[in-house]
Amino acid sequence: MDSQFAADFASEWIAAWNAHDLPRVLSHYTEDFEMTSPKIVQIAGEPSGRLVGKAAVGAYWATALARNPHLHFELLAVMHGIDSVVLHYRGVGGQLVAEVFYFNSAGLVTRACANYAS
Repeated sequence: MDSQFAADFASEWIAAWNAHDLPRVLSHYTEDFEMTSPKIVQIAGEPSGRLVGKAAVGAYWATALARNPHLHFELLAVMHGIDSVVLHYRGVGGQLVAEVFYFNSAGLVTRACANYAS
């Protein structure tokens, strides 16, 4: 993991979301990736806040996009670790978000955790 990989991932991920291109967003993830977010509780009705797999997460994100047709993310910062990247951005309604992405050796996301400012 290096700063160039992190910057490239961030740029492409933000662009894919801002284009509302769900297949493009999902292309960054493994088939069995895990997503945790408090928004999963609200939008998908899953009390654990955890979804596994592209089908489940894709359905959740499709619902979120439909509910937020003007969704636009503004990237604020990119951080990287050993096998992870953190994107700090403004999400829906300007809410501050820090999302942690864990990658496999092929450069695909295996797990992601979204965190929101109160």
